[in-house]
Amino acid sequence: MRVVLVTHYYPAHRSGVEIVAGEIACRLAAEPGFEIVWHASDCGPAPAQDNPRLRCQPAAAFNGLERWLGVPYPLWSWRSLVRLVREVRGADLLHLHDCLYFGNVVACVAAKLAGRPVVVTQHIGPVPYRNPVLRLMLAIANRSVGRFVLGSACRVLFIAETTRAYFAPLIRFRSAPLVVANGVDCALFKPARDADRQVLRAGFGAREGQPLLLFAGRFVEKKGMPLLEQLVRRTPEALWLFAGAGPLDPERWDAPNVRILRGLGQAELVPLYQAADLLVLPSVGEGFPLVVQEAMACGTPALVDVSTARASPQASGLLHAEPVEGTDAAERWTRRILALAHEDSHAELRARLAGFARENWSWDESARRHAQAMRECAPQ
Repeated sequence: MRVVLVTHYYPAHRSGVEIVAGEIACRLAAEPGFEIVWHASDCGPAPAQDNPRLRCQPAAAFNGLERWLGVPYPLWSWRSLVRLVREVRGADLLHLHDCLYFGNVVACVAAKLAGRPVVVTQHIGPVPYRNPVLRLMLAIANRSVGRFVLGSACRVLFIAETTRAYFAPLIRFRSAPLVVANGVDCALFKPARDADRQVLRAGFGAREGQPLLLFAGRFVEKKGMPLLEQLVRRTPEALWLFAGAGPLDPERWDAPNVRILRGLGQAELVPLYQAADLLVLPSVGEGFPLVVQEAMACGTPALVDVSTARASPQASGLLHAEPVEGTDAAERWTRRILALAHEDSHAELRARLAGFARENWSWDESARRHAQAMRECAPQ
Protein backbone atom coordinates (compact mmCIF):
# COMPACT_ATOMS: atom_id res chain seq x y z
CA MET A 1 0.00 0.00 0.00
CA ARG A 2 1.50 3.32 -1.08
CA VAL A 3 0.55 5.96 1.51
CA VAL A 4 1.11 9.71 1.24
CA LEU A 5 1.51 11.11 4.76
CA VAL A 6 1.06 14.87 5.28
CA THR A 7 1.91 16.89 8.41
CA HIS A 8 2.62 20.59 8.85
CA TYR A 9 6.16 19.99 10.20
CA TYR A 10 8.68 17.19 10.76
CA PRO A 11 9.50 16.01 14.31
CA ALA A 12 12.50 18.38 14.51
CA HIS A 13 9.90 21.09 15.16
CA ARG A 14 9.35 19.27 18.48
CA SER A 15 5.60 19.54 18.73
CA GLY A 16 3.46 16.59 19.70
CA VAL A 17 1.62 16.20 16.38
CA GLU A 18 4.79 15.65 14.34
CA ILE A 19 6.37 13.39 16.96
CA VAL A 20 3.26 11.20 16.97
CA ALA A 21 3.21 11.13 13.16
CA GLY A 22 6.83 10.01 13.11
CA GLU A 23 6.32 7.23 15.64
CA ILE A 24 3.37 5.80 13.72
CA ALA A 25 4.98 6.22 10.28
CA CYS A 26 8.16 4.40 11.32
CA ARG A 27 6.19 1.47 12.66
CA LEU A 28 3.94 1.26 9.60
CA ALA A 29 6.95 1.37 7.28
CA ALA A 30 8.48 -1.51 9.22
CA GLU A 31 5.44 -3.69 8.45
CA PRO A 32 5.21 -5.64 5.19
CA GLY A 33 2.85 -4.03 2.71
CA PHE A 34 3.34 -0.33 3.52
CA GLU A 35 5.33 2.28 1.62
CA ILE A 36 5.10 5.85 2.94
CA VAL A 37 6.01 9.19 1.37
CA TRP A 38 6.02 11.88 4.05
CA HIS A 39 5.37 15.49 2.97
CA ALA A 40 5.98 18.24 5.54
CA SER A 41 7.37 21.77 5.69
CA ASP A 42 11.11 22.29 5.34
CA CYS A 43 11.17 24.51 8.45
CA GLY A 44 13.34 21.87 10.12
CA PRO A 45 15.37 18.87 8.97
CA ALA A 46 13.54 15.75 7.87
CA PRO A 47 14.13 12.56 9.88
CA ALA A 48 17.00 10.30 8.89
CA GLN A 49 15.75 7.99 6.16
CA ASP A 50 17.13 4.59 7.14
CA ASN A 51 14.10 2.64 5.91
CA PRO A 52 13.65 2.52 2.12
CA ARG A 53 9.88 2.20 2.60
CA LEU A 54 9.71 5.60 4.36
CA ARG A 55 10.73 8.52 2.16
CA CYS A 56 10.59 12.19 3.22
CA GLN A 57 9.67 14.93 0.77
CA PRO A 58 10.23 18.36 2.39
CA ALA A 59 8.03 21.18 1.12
CA ALA A 60 9.38 24.71 0.73
CA ALA A 61 7.31 26.78 3.15
CA PHE A 62 6.85 30.25 4.62
CA ASN A 63 6.57 30.06 8.43
CA GLY A 64 6.04 33.72 9.32
CA LEU A 65 2.72 33.18 11.09
CA GLU A 66 4.40 31.11 13.77
CA ARG A 67 7.28 33.56 14.17
CA TRP A 68 5.01 36.61 14.41
CA LEU A 69 1.80 35.33 16.01
CA GLY A 70 2.77 31.99 17.55
CA VAL A 71 0.32 30.25 15.20
CA PRO A 72 2.00 27.18 13.63
CA TYR A 73 0.56 27.48 10.12
CA PRO A 74 3.22 27.16 7.38
CA LEU A 75 2.26 28.15 3.84
CA TRP A 76 3.71 25.87 1.15
CA SER A 77 5.16 27.01 -2.18
CA TRP A 78 3.19 26.27 -5.33
CA ARG A 79 5.92 23.92 -6.60
CA SER A 80 5.67 21.87 -3.40
CA LEU A 81 1.88 21.77 -3.73
CA VAL A 82 2.09 20.58 -7.34
CA ARG A 83 4.46 17.80 -6.27
CA LEU A 84 2.11 16.88 -3.41
CA VAL A 85 -0.90 16.66 -5.72
CA ARG A 86 0.99 14.38 -8.11
CA GLU A 87 2.01 12.11 -5.24
CA VAL A 88 -1.57 11.90 -3.96
CA ARG A 89 -2.86 10.95 -7.40
CA GLY A 90 -0.34 8.10 -7.57
CA ALA A 91 -1.01 6.85 -4.03
CA ASP A 92 -3.36 4.20 -2.70
CA LEU A 93 -4.28 6.23 0.37
CA LEU A 94 -3.75 9.66 1.96
CA HIS A 95 -3.02 9.96 5.70
CA LEU A 96 -3.40 13.40 7.31
CA HIS A 97 -2.51 14.51 10.83
CA ASP A 98 -5.06 17.24 11.64
CA CYS A 99 -7.56 18.82 9.30
CA LEU A 100 -6.81 22.54 8.99
CA TYR A 101 -3.20 22.87 7.87
CA PHE A 102 -2.61 24.30 4.41
CA GLY A 103 -0.82 21.33 2.86
CA ASN A 104 -3.28 18.91 4.44
CA VAL A 105 -6.28 20.69 2.93
CA VAL A 106 -4.72 20.78 -0.56
CA ALA A 107 -3.88 17.08 -0.27
CA CYS A 108 -7.45 16.27 0.79
CA VAL A 109 -8.90 18.13 -2.20
CA ALA A 110 -6.50 16.29 -4.52
CA ALA A 111 -7.45 12.94 -2.99
CA LYS A 112 -11.16 13.66 -3.33
CA LEU A 113 -10.76 14.63 -7.01
CA ALA A 114 -8.63 11.55 -7.71
CA GLY A 115 -10.92 9.18 -5.81
CA ARG A 116 -8.26 8.26 -3.24
CA PRO A 117 -9.36 7.30 0.31
CA VAL A 118 -8.34 9.57 3.20
CA VAL A 119 -7.57 8.66 6.81
CA VAL A 120 -7.26 11.53 9.30
CA THR A 121 -5.65 11.45 12.74
CA GLN A 122 -7.13 14.45 14.53
CA HIS A 123 -5.19 15.87 17.49
CA ILE A 124 -6.44 19.40 18.10
CA GLY A 125 -9.86 20.76 18.94
CA PRO A 126 -10.87 24.34 19.81
CA VAL A 127 -8.11 26.66 21.04
CA PRO A 128 -9.45 29.56 23.17
CA TYR A 129 -7.01 32.21 21.96
CA ARG A 130 -7.15 35.46 23.91
CA ASN A 131 -7.25 37.32 20.59
CA PRO A 132 -10.96 37.28 19.59
CA VAL A 133 -10.08 37.44 15.88
CA LEU A 134 -7.94 34.30 16.07
CA ARG A 135 -10.63 32.60 18.16
CA LEU A 136 -13.32 33.44 15.60
CA MET A 137 -11.15 32.41 12.65
CA LEU A 138 -10.45 29.01 14.21
CA ALA A 139 -14.13 28.42 14.97
CA ILE A 140 -15.08 29.29 11.37
CA ALA A 141 -12.29 27.09 10.00
CA ASN A 142 -13.37 24.09 12.09
CA ARG A 143 -16.96 24.49 10.91
CA SER A 144 -16.04 24.85 7.24
CA VAL A 145 -12.62 23.43 6.31
CA GLY A 146 -12.64 20.98 9.21
CA ARG A 147 -16.11 19.79 8.28
CA PHE A 148 -15.01 19.23 4.68
CA VAL A 149 -11.79 17.33 5.50
CA LEU A 150 -13.15 15.19 8.33
CA GLY A 151 -16.40 14.59 6.49
CA SER A 152 -14.46 13.46 3.39
CA ALA A 153 -12.36 10.96 5.32
CA CYS A 154 -12.97 7.26 5.09
CA ARG A 155 -11.97 7.03 8.75
CA VAL A 156 -11.14 9.57 11.47
CA LEU A 157 -9.04 8.61 14.48
CA PHE A 158 -9.11 11.05 17.42
CA ILE A 159 -6.25 11.02 19.90
CA ALA A 160 -8.48 12.13 22.79
CA GLU A 161 -12.11 11.83 23.83
CA THR A 162 -12.56 15.60 24.25
CA THR A 163 -11.44 16.22 20.66
CA ARG A 164 -13.92 13.62 19.38
CA ALA A 165 -16.70 15.15 21.50
CA TYR A 166 -16.04 18.63 20.08
CA PHE A 167 -16.20 17.56 16.43
CA ALA A 168 -18.96 14.95 16.74
CA PRO A 169 -21.88 17.43 16.48
CA LEU A 170 -20.22 19.27 13.57
CA ILE A 171 -19.33 16.40 11.23
CA ARG A 172 -21.32 13.82 9.32
CA PHE A 173 -18.71 11.05 9.42
CA ARG A 174 -18.60 8.44 6.65
CA SER A 175 -17.83 5.78 9.28
CA ALA A 176 -17.83 5.74 13.06
CA PRO A 177 -14.80 7.68 14.38
CA LEU A 178 -12.34 5.98 16.70
CA VAL A 179 -10.44 7.22 19.74
CA VAL A 180 -6.86 5.92 19.60
CA ALA A 181 -4.54 7.09 22.36
CA ASN A 182 -0.98 8.03 21.55
CA GLY A 183 1.71 5.70 22.77
CA VAL A 184 4.79 6.31 24.87
CA ASP A 185 8.18 4.60 24.79
CA CYS A 186 8.36 3.18 28.32
CA ALA A 187 11.81 1.75 27.64
CA LEU A 188 13.03 5.34 27.31
CA PHE A 189 10.62 7.22 29.57
CA LYS A 190 10.88 5.52 32.96
CA PRO A 191 11.37 6.57 36.59
CA ALA A 192 14.80 7.11 38.11
CA ARG A 193 15.86 5.62 41.43
CA ASP A 194 15.60 8.00 44.39
CA ALA A 195 19.38 8.41 44.68
CA ASP A 196 19.63 9.16 40.95
CA ARG A 197 16.81 11.70 41.22
CA GLN A 198 18.73 13.62 43.86
CA VAL A 199 21.79 13.72 41.62
CA LEU A 200 19.69 14.95 38.69
CA ARG A 201 18.02 17.63 40.82
CA ALA A 202 21.38 18.92 42.01
CA GLY A 203 22.62 18.95 38.42
CA PHE A 204 19.77 21.30 37.47
CA GLY A 205 20.61 23.57 40.41
CA ALA A 206 17.80 22.61 42.79
CA ARG A 207 18.58 22.84 46.50
CA GLU A 208 17.50 20.08 48.87
CA GLY A 209 13.78 20.47 49.52
CA GLN A 210 13.34 23.14 46.86
CA PRO A 211 10.33 22.55 44.56
CA LEU A 212 11.53 21.72 41.04
CA LEU A 213 8.80 22.50 38.49
CA LEU A 214 8.83 21.65 34.80
CA PHE A 215 7.16 22.98 31.67
CA ALA A 216 7.89 21.22 28.38
CA GLY A 217 6.45 22.38 25.06
CA ARG A 218 6.28 25.25 22.61
CA PHE A 219 6.41 28.75 24.09
CA VAL A 220 3.04 29.80 22.61
CA GLU A 221 -0.24 31.12 23.95
CA LYS A 222 -2.25 27.89 23.81
CA LYS A 223 0.32 26.26 26.11
CA GLY A 224 -0.58 28.78 28.82
CA MET A 225 2.55 30.95 28.74
CA PRO A 226 0.82 34.12 30.08
CA LEU A 227 -0.41 32.16 33.12
CA LEU A 228 2.98 30.49 33.57
CA GLU A 229 4.67 33.90 33.81
CA GLN A 230 2.37 34.80 36.69
CA LEU A 231 3.05 31.46 38.39
CA VAL A 232 6.80 31.92 38.12
CA ARG A 233 6.59 35.32 39.81
CA ARG A 234 4.29 34.00 42.55
CA THR A 235 6.63 31.09 43.43
CA PRO A 236 10.09 32.63 43.96
CA GLU A 237 11.01 29.73 46.26
CA ALA A 238 10.65 27.21 43.39
CA LEU A 239 13.05 26.47 40.55
CA TRP A 240 11.36 26.32 37.14
CA LEU A 241 12.71 24.43 34.13
CA PHE A 242 11.32 25.50 30.74
CA ALA A 243 12.16 23.07 27.94
CA GLY A 244 11.16 24.32 24.51
CA ALA A 245 11.19 27.28 22.16
CA GLY A 246 8.79 29.78 20.67
CA PRO A 247 7.84 33.45 20.40
CA LEU A 248 6.67 33.86 24.04
CA ASP A 249 10.14 33.22 25.40
CA PRO A 250 10.45 33.03 29.23
CA GLU A 251 13.91 34.59 28.93
CA ARG A 252 12.13 37.94 28.50
CA TRP A 253 10.61 37.59 31.97
CA ASP A 254 14.04 38.17 33.55
CA ALA A 255 13.08 35.81 36.39
CA PRO A 256 15.97 34.51 38.53
CA ASN A 257 14.14 31.23 39.34
CA VAL A 258 13.84 30.15 35.67
CA ARG A 259 16.20 27.90 33.69
CA ILE A 260 15.58 27.57 29.94
CA LEU A 261 16.67 24.47 28.02
CA ARG A 262 16.41 24.61 24.25
CA GLY A 263 16.72 22.13 21.41
CA LEU A 264 16.25 18.98 23.50
CA GLY A 265 15.41 15.70 21.80
CA GLN A 266 13.21 12.97 23.29
CA ALA A 267 16.04 11.24 25.15
CA GLU A 268 17.30 14.55 26.53
CA LEU A 269 13.89 15.27 28.07
CA VAL A 270 13.95 12.13 30.20
CA PRO A 271 16.24 13.52 32.99
CA LEU A 272 13.99 16.59 33.27
CA TYR A 273 10.89 14.49 33.80
CA GLN A 274 12.72 12.23 36.26
CA ALA A 275 14.06 15.13 38.33
CA ALA A 276 10.95 17.31 38.44
CA ASP A 277 8.53 17.28 41.34
CA LEU A 278 5.67 18.36 39.09
CA LEU A 279 4.92 18.95 35.41
CA VAL A 280 2.92 22.19 35.10
CA LEU A 281 0.98 22.41 31.84
CA PRO A 282 -1.89 24.92 31.68
CA SER A 283 -2.48 24.26 27.98
CA VAL A 284 -5.88 24.18 26.30
CA GLY A 285 -7.32 22.89 23.04
CA GLU A 286 -4.81 20.13 22.28
CA GLY A 287 -6.45 16.94 23.45
CA PHE A 288 -4.14 14.88 25.63
CA PRO A 289 -0.60 16.27 25.19
CA LEU A 290 2.23 13.82 24.64
CA VAL A 291 4.36 15.49 27.32
CA VAL A 292 1.80 14.49 29.96
CA GLN A 293 2.11 10.85 28.91
CA GLU A 294 5.91 11.06 28.90
CA ALA A 295 5.97 12.66 32.35
CA MET A 296 3.63 10.02 33.76
CA ALA A 297 5.78 7.24 32.29
CA CYS A 298 8.71 8.76 34.22
CA GLY A 299 6.57 8.78 37.37
CA THR A 300 6.18 12.56 37.42
CA PRO A 301 2.84 14.01 38.61
CA ALA A 302 1.19 16.58 36.36
CA LEU A 303 -1.02 19.60 37.02
CA VAL A 304 -3.16 20.32 33.96
CA ASP A 305 -6.32 22.10 32.90
CA VAL A 306 -9.56 20.21 33.52
CA SER A 307 -10.07 19.79 29.75
CA THR A 308 -6.77 17.93 29.49
CA ALA A 309 -7.75 15.59 32.33
CA ARG A 310 -11.10 14.86 30.67
CA ALA A 311 -9.33 14.02 27.41
CA SER A 312 -8.16 10.70 28.86
CA PRO A 313 -10.91 9.29 31.10
CA GLN A 314 -8.67 6.35 32.08
CA ALA A 315 -5.83 8.58 33.28
CA SER A 316 -7.91 11.41 34.74
CA GLY A 317 -7.89 9.92 38.24
CA LEU A 318 -4.08 10.10 38.30
CA LEU A 319 -3.86 13.72 37.16
CA HIS A 320 -4.13 16.91 39.19
CA ALA A 321 -6.54 19.27 37.42
CA GLU A 322 -7.39 22.94 37.84
CA PRO A 323 -9.33 25.22 35.44
CA VAL A 324 -7.25 27.83 33.66
CA GLU A 325 -10.26 30.05 33.11
CA GLY A 326 -11.15 32.80 35.56
CA THR A 327 -9.53 35.93 36.94
CA ASP A 328 -8.29 34.01 39.99
CA ALA A 329 -6.54 31.28 37.97
CA ALA A 330 -3.03 32.38 38.98
CA GLU A 331 -3.94 32.33 42.67
CA ARG A 332 -5.58 28.89 42.45
CA TRP A 333 -2.76 27.35 40.42
CA THR A 334 -0.15 28.77 42.80
CA ARG A 335 -1.86 27.17 45.79
CA ARG A 336 -2.08 23.81 44.02
CA ILE A 337 1.54 23.93 42.85
CA LEU A 338 2.97 24.66 46.29
CA ALA A 339 0.80 22.01 47.94
CA LEU A 340 1.63 19.34 45.35
CA ALA A 341 5.35 20.09 45.19
CA HIS A 342 5.66 19.36 48.93
CA GLU A 343 3.29 16.37 49.04
CA ASP A 344 4.67 13.38 50.96
CA SER A 345 2.90 10.66 48.93
CA HIS A 346 4.81 11.24 45.68
CA ALA A 347 6.92 8.08 45.94
CA GLU A 348 3.82 5.89 45.89
CA LEU A 349 2.17 8.03 43.20
CA ARG A 350 5.27 7.88 40.98
CA ALA A 351 5.11 4.08 40.93
CA ARG A 352 1.38 4.16 40.07
CA LEU A 353 1.90 6.67 37.26
CA ALA A 354 4.69 4.68 35.63
CA GLY A 355 2.73 1.45 35.97
CA PHE A 356 -0.34 2.97 34.35
CA ALA A 357 1.71 4.21 31.39
CA ARG A 358 3.27 0.78 30.83
CA GLU A 359 -0.11 -0.94 30.91
CA ASN A 360 -2.13 1.49 28.80
CA TRP A 361 0.03 3.34 26.26
CA SER A 362 1.81 1.60 23.42
CA TRP A 363 3.10 2.96 20.13
CA ASP A 364 2.82 -0.52 18.65
CA GLU A 365 -0.87 -0.66 19.54
CA SER A 366 -1.48 2.83 18.15
CA ALA A 367 0.28 1.88 14.90
CA ARG A 368 -1.66 -1.39 14.72
CA ARG A 369 -4.99 0.43 14.91
CA HIS A 370 -3.87 2.94 12.28
CA ALA A 371 -2.78 0.10 10.00
CA GLN A 372 -6.12 -1.62 10.47
CA ALA A 373 -8.02 1.56 9.55
CA MET A 374 -5.90 2.02 6.43
CA ARG A 375 -6.37 -1.57 5.28
CA GLU A 376 -10.13 -1.21 5.72
CA CYS A 377 -10.17 1.99 3.64
CA ALA A 378 -7.68 1.11 0.91
CA PRO A 379 -9.01 -0.19 -2.43
CA GLN A 380 -8.87 -3.97 -2.66
